[in-house]
This record gives sequence, C-alpha cells and structure tokens, in this order.
Amino acid sequence: MTVLAISGLVHETVTFLPEETNLAAFEHRASRGDEIATTFVGSNTVYGGFLSVCQDNNVTVEGLICAECAPSGPVSKAAFQALSDELVSRATLWRDEADGLLLHLHGAMVARGDNDPELTLLLRLREVLGPDYPIAVAMDLHGNVSAEKALLADIVCGFRRSPHTDMAETGARAASLLLAKMTGKIKPVTAVARPGLVLPSIFTATDVSPLREIMAEVREAAKQPGILDVTLFMGFAYADVPEIGATVLAIADGDEALAIRTAERISARLVEEREALYNAAPLFDPDTALDKAAELLAQGVRPIVLLEHADRGNDSTHLLQTMLDRGVPRTAVPYLHDPIAAMAAGSSGLGGQLMTTLGGKSSEMAGFPVLFTGFIKYTGELRYSITGPYRTGETNDLGLSAVIDNGKIAVIVTSHSMTAVDTDPFTQCGLDINEFDIIVLRSKTHFRAAYEPIAGAILIVDTPDWGPADLIGLPYRNVPPGIFPITMGPPDDGIIDGLDDV
Repeated sequence: MTVLAISGLVHETVTFLPEETNLAAFEHRASRGDEIATTFVGSNTVYGGFLSVCQDNNVTVEGLICAECAPSGPVSKAAFQALSDELVSRATLWRDEADGLLLHLHGAMVARGDNDPELTLLLRLREVLGPDYPIAVAMDLHGNVSAEKALLADIVCGFRRSPHTDMAETGARAASLLLAKMTGKIKPVTAVARPGLVLPSIFTATDVSPLREIMAEVREAAKQPGILDVTLFMGFAYADVPEIGATVLAIADGDEALAIRTAERISARLVEEREALYNAAPLFDPDTALDKAAELLAQGVRPIVLLEHADRGNDSTHLLQTMLDRGVPRTAVPYLHDPIAAMAAGSSGLGGQLMTTLGGKSSEMAGFPVLFTGFIKYTGELRYSITGPYRTGETNDLGLSAVIDNGKIAVIVTSHSMTAVDTDPFTQCGLDINEFDIIVLRSKTHFRAAYEPIAGAILIVDTPDWGPADLIGLPYRNVPPGIFPITMGPPDDGIIDGLDDV
C-alpha cells in the first residue's frame, strides 16, 4: 500500500512590520502526527484536499507537522530553525516508510536573516530525502515563487482563486498529480515565467476584472491536451525580497516546449494588462468613505462594508478614530486584535462598562490607540468551527475575546490575530448582523466570498498602514530592477526563469 507523508509550514510575512513572529504564534495552530488527519479531514484547506485524495486512492497517511499562523512580521530565526528542524527530522524518520511527501507552503514566508526560508527548507528536504524522492507542494496564490523554489519539487500547484475558496481543491490537484507521477502515468515537466510585476493584495481578487478574465485563461490553459496544471501566482507585495512578484507555472506531460509556450502566453497577458490590474477598483480615504457611505445609506443601500485593507496587524485605528470623531450610524468592527483590551473586558465582566484604549499597537503605521468607552456585550474564549466559504470546517481559536459596544459602534476585540472574513463573528458573539448599517472589515479579498452576496456596497478604504494600494511609498530595499510598479528597468532575465524535468 502507498504511504504519503503530510506536512506544512505556512506564513505570509509582512517584512515591514517591526515585531517578529515567534514560535508560540505557530504552536497555537500546530498539529502533529495523527492529529493532522483528525484536525483537517473534510475541511476546505490544503490538508483537507490532501487527505481526500489519499482516502479516495487507499493511500495511508503519516502526519509530520503542520504549523501556521496569521500574517505578521518576519519569522524569528529561532522559530524557523525549530520548526524546520522538526519538519526535516520527521521527514527523515519516515523517509523509508513513506513513498512521497505532500507539503503545504505559503510561498511568501520570510525569516530573520533568510529572505526565502521555504527555499532553504526545500533544499534541506532534498538533501535528506534525495533528488528522486516524490514531493508535491501546494502554495498560496500570493506566493513569491522563484524558479529555484518551484523546481525543487516534482509538483507545485497554487490556489487559483482569491478569496481562496479552492484550498482543498488545490491540495487535491497536487496530491493527484503526485500519485500519477509515482505510478508512471505522467512525466511532469515544469516551466516558470516571471512577468516582472506585483500587485497590492487588494487588487488580486480573482472575480474582479481584468484579473477575472486572465484567471479564466489560466483555467482554460490547464485543460489543453498535454498540460497537467497551470498556476498564476500573483506574488505578495508586502514582503521586501528579491523574489517578489507574479509567477506563472505550467506543468506539461513530457512536453517541455508546450510548458514553455503556456507559461509565456499567460505571462504576456499580465504584462499587457498591468496598468489596468494596478487600478482595478476605486479607493477612498476614511472621510470620503464615510461621506459615500452616508450617501448610500440615505438611498436605502445597506449594509455598507468599509474595507480597511491596508491594516496588516489587524489593529489599525485610522478608520475607527475617524468614525468616533464624526459619528456614525450603527457600526460593527469585528476582530480588532488587542489582547490587553480583551483582558480588561473580561475583568469588567458581561454587562460591565469599560473605558480602554483600542488598537494601534502593532506599529507606528497602525495609528494611535483609540480611547473607547462601552458596555461589555460578550466576553469569553472564542473558539469555533468556521462555517464561511473560506477555510470551511477549520477551527478558529481567537482566545479571550469581547464585544465592547458604545451604542453606535460595536468592536470585537480578540487575543489572537485573525482577520474577519465571514459572518461567524456575529453569530459567535451573539450579534445580529442585520442590526448594522456599516461593517468594518480588514480583509483584502477573502471577505468577498461571504460579503458580496449580502453587502449593499463595498468601499475600499486606503489608510497609511503597511499594506497600502500605493506600493511606491513603501521602503523597499531588496526588490530587483524590472518589477512594476516598484522598480524601473528591464527584468534581470527574460520571461522564462527556469525549466526542468521533474
């Protein structure tokens, strides 16, 4: 019977954030051994997709370690060392028992002192497992994926949707292709093309033109005879690394020329549309957003979603402060990361009144802490199974959390950082979403799966935090020439960045 090991180390790193991401942040959501199957079976996650294919093909699964945490600052050297050491050690232990490895990486992890720790990890795995050991990797659409990183695995597949509602589907694609390769049914060859551009995350929603049409071309390209898989990685703009930017990865069945042509064609489409891609939606500052919201509400349009997308620490106060200064109709602010406020609310108790400061702690760009007085409408350990379309079935553990409500604005503060992307915050905290005229979210694209069907309007609020739509003003130091719109000049090489038989 075939045996496959399953493992993962996932983090989207915002290199501009000053605070390092430590080991405890990963351990909070880590699973090991048999716990991996128990945790992720049936979930809309990469691991759920891995497990589904293994079950359907009578493949025995051996769990190694799966660790991830919310997007945050650079991973500490000690944290990456500990996690990668454990992953490599467990893979080495199972090398002779497991016939292959299914691995989940984000594609945009950065560790202190290592701009591409995922490459470092893959190199270590190849060293201990050998050059011919079957490895498949599933990655995030927002990965910064170099040719060197992509070509270290037999199979690399990435999400094709943002919101990432196809996480399980992507894991299943990767697992299915690896099994086909292992049984000799296919001979995958991979081509990598880099068009020399990166977009702010807010403009990477795959159902918004012109990216919608390009992604449709990607899906059609994957169906052509001889092609096994095509992924368009959009890159992650808030990781200041040499590998930043979009990547097209095409896998053909033994046909190198076909893989190259396919990758080149999609890459060329990105270059053609780069100006339109970089201006995919109108932006508002806090004041003009509230003006527009008032205008829409007067017309009976509700609820209005105000998207403070530039918030990379989940505690930005720019919009909240403006709302307090101006006054707003009934407004919900789900999932503001502030463990201190959550603890204070817990001490006050349900029904108690609390005056505290909220947010503005992750960096100087998040705004100042906001003085807020309200009654405690909920307090407790917030842990539940996600019901929304993104990460369906996965456990969300936010730790001690609270609803602080001043009568106009209800803020949900959490001890663990997580962006609200669905309606679970309301149901879990006993709030009626229909009560609110305005909902403030901090997501980039994932909210759209749950909120586009119910929102009267969505207004993108661009605030001066570390995830703005305007990339030009960010203090990049490591981006090479030829990455639109950050640097000028031609790319370091041509469209094809690498080609290999795997």
